[in-house]
Amino acid sequence: MKTLPLALCFLALGLVTPAYAGPIRIKDLVEFDGVRANDLVGYGLVVGLNGTGDGIRNSPFTEEILSNLLERLGVNVTGEQFQPKNVAAVFVTASLPPFSRAGGRIDVTVSAIGDAKSLLGGTLIMTPLNGADGEIYAVAQGSIIAGGIVAEGDAARVTQGVPTAGVIPGGAHVEQEVSFDFTQLRSIRLALRSPDFTTAERIEKVINREFGSHVARMEDSGTVSLNMDATHLNSPAHVIARLENLEVEPESRARVVVDQRSGTIVMDEDVRISRVAIAQGNLTLRIDETPMVVQPNPFAEGETVVVPRTSADIQTAPGTGLAEVKGSANLSEVVAGLNALGVAPHDMIDILKSINAAGALHAEFVVN
Repeated sequence: MKTLPLALCFLALGLVTPAYAGPIRIKDLVEFDGVRANDLVGYGLVVGLNGTGDGIRNSPFTEEILSNLLERLGVNVTGEQFQPKNVAAVFVTASLPPFSRAGGRIDVTVSAIGDAKSLLGGTLIMTPLNGADGEIYAVAQGSIIAGGIVAEGDAARVTQGVPTAGVIPGGAHVEQEVSFDFTQLRSIRLALRSPDFTTAERIEKVINREFGSHVARMEDSGTVSLNMDATHLNSPAHVIARLENLEVEPESRARVVVDQRSGTIVMDEDVRISRVAIAQGNLTLRIDETPMVVQPNPFAEGETVVVPRTSADIQTAPGTGLAEVKGSANLSEVVAGLNALGVAPHDMIDILKSINAAGALHAEFVVN
């Protein structure tokens, strides 16, 4: 068994490690109870497309909504045969920010649901946006900014981006406010985006230190509650404004995240690996088919046939041999030890899986 040197640069194999973050503002670590957005969705129609809309016969719902729209505008199309190519049925989605007031504007996203080829240059017709309770909170309309391009000819087609989806900046007017009286809250809960007992305790301590009294209390790893009466401030808004910029150094579990599609590996600062021995190699099986045509001699009886010809070969790559990765005390040594194996990122993912299965990887292992 040999011990590999721990000196190779880990960036060469696509290992990405987060830099030391240091203290983080509380507003970047938590969500405040009651301060949240609400999702909206609507079903509408995009017009003005340059022949890239839905095929009416393939998307009957487009014809239905178009007929209903024209009827509401006083145009009778009952029994008429129309097949426009510049119309597309779409879903319209938006997020209603917290404390949005009637008359405000929000951005919307428009996505085709039929067989439209592109929404480029289209205009969204007035579309009500509903919340989860079925109430209408906003109305969207406007010109779509599509993020893709389509170019095609008789024998070829090129698509860049996603032309069947687009956005309308400020494309919806808020028509109804969400009923919520923030000033009447007597307590507020802070929900940690990444639950951790140590981080929650640090948030509790820094808030109590700021107010000089027992204002905050850690309930669990993901929740810290605030007592509004103990702060002696005028409203919950003043309390949040005072504490949201306080800085806390967060903690989290050691974690390794891998993306098998791109070969990306992200390792947390606290990842540790016990001393292990690793051998890695590749087996390649190659089969080639080269069929041969056999014909009878001229003027002879018989028929032309195709005779199969198969060539099979198995190759074994030398691999890394049996190598030792010493138990590491910090992230740099872990990364250097793994990279010293001299394998590609996708092979590195398989090695990390095996190390985790052997119980030598002391971190949460996440595969995307």
